[in-house]
Amino acid sequence: MIKFIVVDDEEQWIKTYEDIINGLLFETNQEYKIYSYTKYNSELKKLIEDNSEPKIFVMDLEIDGKINGMDILREVRKDDWDSEIIVVTNHDRMFETVHKEIYKTFDFIEKFNDLEARLKRDLKRIITKKNDKEKFLYQNSKISLQLYLKDIQYIYRDTVDRKLIIKTTNNEFAVSLSINEMLKRLDKRFRQCHRSCIINDDRIPEKNYAEGYFITDTGERVNMLSKNFKED
Repeated sequence: MIKFIVVDDEEQWIKTYEDIINGLLFETNQEYKIYSYTKYNSELKKLIEDNSEPKIFVMDLEIDGKINGMDILREVRKDDWDSEIIVVTNHDRMFETVHKEIYKTFDFIEKFNDLEARLKRDLKRIITKKNDKEKFLYQNSKISLQLYLKDIQYIYRDTVDRKLIIKTTNNEFAVSLSINEMLKRLDKRFRQCHRSCIINDDRIPEKNYAEGYFITDTGERVNMLSKNFKED
């Protein structure tokens, strides 16, 4: 069962999030439950500390009281690095702070900038990812690899060893393939972003084509983003 934890100090927004979640999961066989809160309390604290089942947080930053949305997110990430976090806010001034301080934020959505469509898209991608068992398989005389595609952040060419380096959340793996050969073994979540780099769009929350870098969902900045490969 997936637990959705919705936190917003305005009841009308809570209702909006609940309607979106219910509408999205109505025709699926996925078991789920929504827990909604207007402020931090002991019940919410207990849910945060319970890591027995996957959770998806839809979190407003501007919450009245001594403990605000950022404080709650810090509490979540203190012991839980796996639950998904979608931040909603009235403005974007906290975007940089959130991505610097909160590990692996799935998305940052402004309430008055196409919230419904973006939240539906994000939740659908998260739910699909939870059930994602697709793997990258590779074998030669020295190594045999089986990596979940969802664990791959990006892939780049090492110009010294002339191998591709597969960067996952916690490890790196070298394979003797070309960029084109690698793309043929991946699915549509992956795309080339530089002549020497492939990214997993699901794992890259920030792209800056003007300055030529992207940031992974673990906060790593990588200077391998080219306007020549920018999507239309």
